[in-house]
Order: sequence, then structure tokens, then C-alpha cells
Amino acid sequence: MTLTAFGLFVLGVVLAEPLSRAMATAEWPARDPVGALLVWQAIGLAGGLALLGSGFVYGLSPLGPSLSVAVPAAVDAMAVGEVPRELSLIHIAALLAALALALRLVGVLLAVTLRTLKVRRRHRDLIDLLGTPWPAVPGARVLDHPVPVAYCLPGLRSRLVLSAGVLDALDPPAVRAVLAHERAHLRERHDLVVLPFVAWGATAPFVRGMVCAQLAVAALIEMRADDVAASEVTAKQLTGALRTMGGAAPAAALSSFTDKLDHRLCRIVSPPAPLPAAVRVLVRVAAAGLVAVPTALLLVP
Repeated sequence: MTLTAFGLFVLGVVLAEPLSRAMATAEWPARDPVGALLVWQAIGLAGGLALLGSGFVYGLSPLGPSLSVAVPAAVDAMAVGEVPRELSLIHIAALLAALALALRLVGVLLAVTLRTLKVRRRHRDLIDLLGTPWPAVPGARVLDHPVPVAYCLPGLRSRLVLSAGVLDALDPPAVRAVLAHERAHLRERHDLVVLPFVAWGATAPFVRGMVCAQLAVAALIEMRADDVAASEVTAKQLTGALRTMGGAAPAAALSSFTDKLDHRLCRIVSPPAPLPAAVRVLVRVAAAGLVAVPTALLLVP
């Protein structure tokens, strides 16, 4: 199993660094945001399985030719309070390192999730208290504020939030464009898509590939929401709404925000040609294959 452990480790490093950086700078994701998001999720899952699995596989390698043999042997030995004699200090260190990484990742994911849910619940309570229900849009609340702002609060009790400035500054078609964009985020649960990458970034902030992944996924979900909105309203209505909303960005963040907004507006006005159907299928097969490789290495005898 030593060679399997080495292969898993190399795969995990490649997925976490060079492949993540290459994906973050590639141009094709803009032509297929859904497929790119699937690939990103596959990279995250496969990378986690590979890096964690390499430690466990190497640590248990003296106990058998596969995990299906080694794990029961280790459990039997530990059940009687013994450490298997076959395990050397380096094997035990590998097991402890893998366990520590697993606990760290799960702990960060739980902490981020619980903190997000707590903040979201408090925010929703404030919105329900301060906002005025909008009968025309179930679940929507209007805040009495002149700056045009719109966003969504996902969850079982989701909310669409708009300021009075949105209704004053935008005509009805542009408001529909804003609502379509935010509904796309809610319907496709983009908050859950981003959450694992936030956890990975918090777990290993020194790994540049993980930071690139988080930024790339955040950009892709905006592209996806723009695409959904553009299918319900005209490109002119959507870009007009985004320009009005973007004009309300804080001055301190205006430079970077404007660059990203301009890129989105250009993509809406002149959308890139979608990937050919065969290539889109290949992208999804590749995503499944990325997850299948470490899974097979871990489970197949």
C-alpha cells in the first residue's frame, strides 16, 4: 500500500496547487459555469480524499495489502488496548497527521457552518423586524433605505431583500432582472457550493490554490446567476440593473468591484459561445472521474 499512499499524496498535491491554479485562470469555465462548478467540487472532494487517504493508507500499510484488510486488523488490536506491533513510529506519525488534518477540516467546516447559520438567523430576524413584506413577491422584504441594494438570505426560511432605493432607481423589468438573479442563488443553493471552499481556505490559508479556488467559485456562481437572469429578461435590462446596483458600491471597494462588474457586463452583452454538447458531457465525466480515482485507490483491494 506504500505506492498507493504515494500516488494519493501526489494526486492531492496536484489537485490542491497546480490544477487549482490552472482552473482559476482558464477561460473555458465562463462558457460552462455549471460544468466548471462541478469540476471545482470534484477537485475539492478528490483532493481531500487523496490527502487524507494517503496518510491513513501509509500508516496502515504494514497491516495488510489493502484498507479492507488493514482497518479490521487495526480495530481488533485497539479493541484489546494494544498498538499493532507492525506499526513503526513513522507509520503512527502518518496516522496521527492524517487524523489531525481530518479533525481540523471537519472542525473548521462545522465552525464555519454554525457561525454562518447563527449570523444568517440573526440577520433574518432583523430583516423581518425592519423590512416591509412585499405582497407581489412572496418571501421578499423591502428596507426603507435610499441606496439601491438587493441580496438573498438562503436557508429553509429564505428571504429576498431589496431596499426602497432599488424600487425607486429601477423600472419594473430591471427589478425583475435583480429578482431573477437572486432567486437563482436561492434555488441552486449557491451558499452550499461555496461553503466547502471557505472551509478549505480557512484550514490551509497558506495554500494558494485553495484561495484561487474560493475566488473562482465565487465568480462562477455570479456568472451562473447572471445566465439565469439573462434567460428571463433582456441583456439590456440586466446590465442596466447591475450598473445601477454597482454604482452604489462603497468608494473603498469601488476599484476592484468595478473591474469585476465590467467583466460581468461584457459577458452578458457579448456572451461567450457555449461549449459544444460533447465537451460539456466530457467535463461532467471528468468531474466524476476525479472523484472516482481516489475513491477506487482507497476501496479497491
